[in-house]
Amino acid sequence: MKHKEDLILIGGGGHCRSCIDVIEMDGRFTIRGIVDEKQSKDLMVTDYPLLGREEDLCELAKSCQNFLITIGQIKSPEPRIRLFDHLKQLGMVLPIIISPLAHVSRRAMLAEGTIVMHYALVNAGASVGRNCIINTRALIEHDAVIEDHCHIATAAIVNGAAKVHRCSFVGSNAVLRELVTVGERSIVGAGVTVLRSLDAYSHLSSPVL
Repeated sequence: MKHKEDLILIGGGGHCRSCIDVIEMDGRFTIRGIVDEKQSKDLMVTDYPLLGREEDLCELAKSCQNFLITIGQIKSPEPRIRLFDHLKQLGMVLPIIISPLAHVSRRAMLAEGTIVMHYALVNAGASVGRNCIINTRALIEHDAVIEDHCHIATAAIVNGAAKVHRCSFVGSNAVLRELVTVGERSIVGAGVTVLRSLDAYSHLSSPVL
């Protein structure tokens, strides 16, 4: 039986609990524990120990090389970006995690630190960057591009050849029409249909016509 490598998770909230379920089903890693700033109710129901705070990462990195950022991303990508950069400076490995219940085309590309949650689909020719969340039932269609540090939320649809620039958030049940572009650090609200391209730093809560 192949030896499983240890994996440490950073962030102990609700998104972490969802990630744990995916990691356990994936079966490639043994979760060693969780790094969080405090003991929370979410953390207490995970069955995994609190290993320390962010300030302890340097010490933890001496005995474990694999880390996954399990902090959610809605209002701001900054906590995930900061942690990702810190882990890279420490020389850590940020694995790609794919739920066995998801489908990622062998002709798609995923980058380090990204997680694809249950029942998501990443189609042929699509590209997903580093440190992204492709959440439950999200659809990334053929030739779409999701750049680094993006969160494509539950049941969101990114249609063919659309592009989501870095550090953006696409909310639950949002739909991006084919070929549109969402500018850097934009927020597309839940249920919004994007029919034309958006500039950087856009914050959209109603349909674009």
